[in-house]
Amino acid sequence: MIYRFAIGFALSFLLATTNPLLGPHLISAVNVTYPGGAPGAALFLLRASVGVLFLLHGYPKITHLRQWANSLHMPVFLCFLSALSMLLGGICLICGFLTLVSSVAILGSMAFAMFLEISQGLPFVARDPYLIPPDQYKGPKGQGEPPSWEKAFIYCVMLITLALLGPGAYSLDALIFG
Repeated sequence: MIYRFAIGFALSFLLATTNPLLGPHLISAVNVTYPGGAPGAALFLLRASVGVLFLLHGYPKITHLRQWANSLHMPVFLCFLSALSMLLGGICLICGFLTLVSSVAILGSMAFAMFLEISQGLPFVARDPYLIPPDQYKGPKGQGEPPSWEKAFIYCVMLITLALLGPGAYSLDALIFG
């Protein structure tokens, strides 16, 4: 499993340092505006919703860090960084503070999660959990959601949208930097 991490990290680093939209020119490539009105409200809704979701994902991971790291067969320190990005990034997204940095930090965790899920051969979209016979998939508390990489992909899309469009007018970023 550690070789998967090494390959994923190397590919992410290579992509981030060679692609002008994802690498060192990301901040200058993003035209930061702070739209108000309906677009600003939509960005606020997206940003705050994603922030709350990552608080809900990050908190149990950071409070059960060793268990989570063991289940992934990953070093605890790397899992700590991922959980911390979700927890602090979620708080920052809710407030609209350092939105670009927060989005990119969480995006790294989600892209790696997607890589792990793809490398395990999981499908993009699993069968609907309500259509699965009870004996085919059991989660930790009985019937559960079948594994796929759909959720990580959707989070990546939302985080890329926030990173590129910015936080909107209803944010601390707009108040401080606008």
